[in-house]
Amino acid sequence: MPGQPRNSRTSEEPESRNSRIQRQVMQLIIDRRLQAGALLPTEAELMDDLGVSRNSVREALKALQALDIVEIRHGYGTYVGQASLTPLIDGLTFRTLVRHERDDSGALAEILQVREVLEEGLIRRVATSVTEVELDRLDAVVSRMEVAGRAGRSFPDLDREFHELLYASLGNDLVPQLLAAFWTVFRRVNGARGRPEDPSPALTARWHRDIVTALRARDVEGAQQAMTLHFHGIATRAATPD
Repeated sequence: MPGQPRNSRTSEEPESRNSRIQRQVMQLIIDRRLQAGALLPTEAELMDDLGVSRNSVREALKALQALDIVEIRHGYGTYVGQASLTPLIDGLTFRTLVRHERDDSGALAEILQVREVLEEGLIRRVATSVTEVELDRLDAVVSRMEVAGRAGRSFPDLDREFHELLYASLGNDLVPQLLAAFWTVFRRVNGARGRPEDPSPALTARWHRDIVTALRARDVEGAQQAMTLHFHGIATRAATPD
C-alpha cells in the first residue's frame, strides 16, 4: 500500500513467529513436567514437534535463554533453566535508571515504595507465624549488625540476609525471591548513582533490632510500625542530596 514501509509486514512476521515458538517450547516444558536441569529435546526433535525450521528453533531458544527459561550448553544440549528473577532485576534496574536519568531520589523512591508496601503487609503475617528458632536466627543476624554498626561499618549482606530470613516462616518461596530482587535493584541503582550507604550503620542495626523485639512480643502493630520506621529512614537518606 502507498505510504506503508516496504518491509513492515516481513519485519513483524518473524517476531510474531518467534514469540509463538517460544510459547510452544514453554508449553512443552510444562506439559512434560520438566524440572530445572532437565534435558530438552534436540533441535531436530523440536523442529519435528513444532513444525518449524532449525533457525526458528535456535532463535526461540536464544530468546528463552535470555529469560533464564532454558540453558544452552554448547556441545551438550539445551536444558530447562532456573527461571530465576535475574531478567526482572536487570530490566527493572535499566528501566529505573533510564526513566530517572537526572532524578536520583525519584529512582530510589519508586523501588523503596514497592518494597515498603510488600514488607509492611507481610510483617503482620510473620508476627503470628514466626517460630522461636527463626527469631533466634534473626537475633543472631542483628547482633552481627550491631557489632558492625559500633565499628561504623555498613553491612548490606547482613541486611539482605535479615530480610530473607524474616519471611521464611510464611513458607512462600516467591516472597524472599521477589523481595531480594527489589533489594538488588535498589542497591544497583544506588551504586550506579554513586550515592553513599545508609546514614548510620548503628541506626540501621537499631531499626532491625526493633523489628525483632516486636516480633518476640508477638506485637503485630509494633512490628509493622518498626518496619515503617525502617523504610522511612532509608527513604529519608535516599532523598538527601549528596
